[in-house]
Amino acid sequence: MSIIKNKKELATNKLREDALDILEAGLEAINTEKILRNKISLQNGELCIGEGRYLCEHYENIFFIGIGKCAFDGAQVIEDILGDKLTNGIVLDVKSGVLKKIKSYEGTHPYPSEQNMNATKEIIEMIKGVTERDLVLVLISGGGSSLLYMPNDKNCENTAKITKELTLKGAPIYELNTVRKHLSEVQGGGLAKLCFPANVVSLIFSDVLGNDMGMIASGPTVFDNTTVEDAKKILDKYGLEAQCLMETPKDLKYFERVTNMLLITNQDALKAMEEKAKNLGYDTKIETDHLSGEAQEVGKILAKKELKPKTCLLFGGETTVEVKGDGVGGRNQEVALSALSDLKDGVVLVSVASDGWDNSDVAGAIVDKGTLEKANLVSKNPEDYLSKNNSYNFFKQVGGAISTGRLGSNVSDLFILII
Repeated sequence: MSIIKNKKELATNKLREDALDILEAGLEAINTEKILRNKISLQNGELCIGEGRYLCEHYENIFFIGIGKCAFDGAQVIEDILGDKLTNGIVLDVKSGVLKKIKSYEGTHPYPSEQNMNATKEIIEMIKGVTERDLVLVLISGGGSSLLYMPNDKNCENTAKITKELTLKGAPIYELNTVRKHLSEVQGGGLAKLCFPANVVSLIFSDVLGNDMGMIASGPTVFDNTTVEDAKKILDKYGLEAQCLMETPKDLKYFERVTNMLLITNQDALKAMEEKAKNLGYDTKIETDHLSGEAQEVGKILAKKELKPKTCLLFGGETTVEVKGDGVGGRNQEVALSALSDLKDGVVLVSVASDGWDNSDVAGAIVDKGTLEKANLVSKNPEDYLSKNNSYNFFKQVGGAISTGRLGSNVSDLFILII
């Protein structure tokens, strides 16, 4: 069964079909359940996580905490593997469901809320009083910065406002998460401190360029190298102010019993896409795994690339959008829309959020010269929609939006340029 729900509708020619097949190969490679079952098993009472071995009978309690867009899917696998050996657990995701032992909470994203704060309180309560005879498994994935949420000043609206203003001003994720760490009791190593002195094993799914574990979901179990002064400089840069900044835990004792394991990155998706493209007969190259920049500029740069016949270029990364209009859409639809006017004949561009949710109920878009021709026929000018950040409604009327639903995976955005 196809991951792309409207694949038949979008695959109007062979090149488009190939592009969508390549994308699906990447999305299949980052399936959370598949990744965890390959990395984790229970053998003779021993929990095997990668190269690590944890004898279950050594621990009085085994807890599970899942945060981010991969968390619910991951919780299902962890619960299945551990069975009765799991003491308790809480998962906080953008979706929820019924689990046997783990409590499932649905939170808001991309902005934090009281709903997220209440679920985070439950997590803190669950691990209160843990000892060195306890094991805490933490699944950390993209979206966790907003979902795992306990502001320093307990003023939910104040912290959410700063987060929103930085996002709307187009602050890159490193700046945004540096500020978030110093507004939070649980980010920037704060969760590791709360779990002390238990043994902590964090299973990390990267959605951050460069895979800095301290930046993924704002690093709740990772020692933070940034300071309050760093956060202040970023706020000054954007003309913002926060009274509630505080330093993140700097005592190394809180991290001595913590193991942070990077399980997956966008390289896993890109390599699977590369293999598929080569099998389809394309001269294929992964150009970069850390594409960045303003979405409208990136779209134009990609569209103007010179390509030799039967070539496929692959990119992973994350763009930003400086919101100037009141339209609907996400950075991937904006990349695709901004590329339209410069795309050459015979070229297809795909831009997709790997979690299936490009700030809207679609994952991104697929475009070619035919998309522009169709837009002209129905008198839809791409520039008008770009000026209002209204890419979603453009593709809704012209066609090209890629629909997958929420995927429970998240490794940054994926881009395909194919001729």
